[in-house]
Amino acid sequence: MKIGDKFSGKVSGIQPYGVFISLADGEQGLIHISELKNGYVSDIENEYKIGQELTVVVLDIDEYDNNVSLSLRALQDKKIGRPILHKHFWTNYKDQIGYESIKEIKPKWIADAMHQIEGK
Repeated sequence: MKIGDKFSGKVSGIQPYGVFISLADGEQGLIHISELKNGYVSDIENEYKIGQELTVVVLDIDEYDNNVSLSLRALQDKKIGRPILHKHFWTNYKDQIGYESIKEIKPKWIADAMHQIEGK
C-alpha cells in the first residue's frame, strides 16, 4: 500500500472524529471527519454504517506507527454549494466611471496622509 492507492474497504468503526475502515491486509485506516465529504458532516452516525463498503484513497501513512489516513473527499467532485446564477458586482458597473472617482479623491488622501506623517 502506498499514498494515492484507491481501494474498497468496510466500515469497522464510527467515532465523532471519523470513520475507521478495515483494510484488505488486516490493518485499519481512518477517514477523518474533514475527509469524509466536501462541506459539513451533520451526523456521521446516520451517514455511515458499520459494514458499509466504501471506496477510499490513501492520503498518508505514518512511518512511525503505520497509521493510515484515508479520504473519501479526494475522490469527489470539487464543486460545492449552489451554482452562481448571476455575477455580483461590488460597484455599480453600469456607470462606467472606471478610475475617475478615485482620481478625484486621491489628492485629498495624499494630503491627509502627508499631514499625519508630518504631524507625528
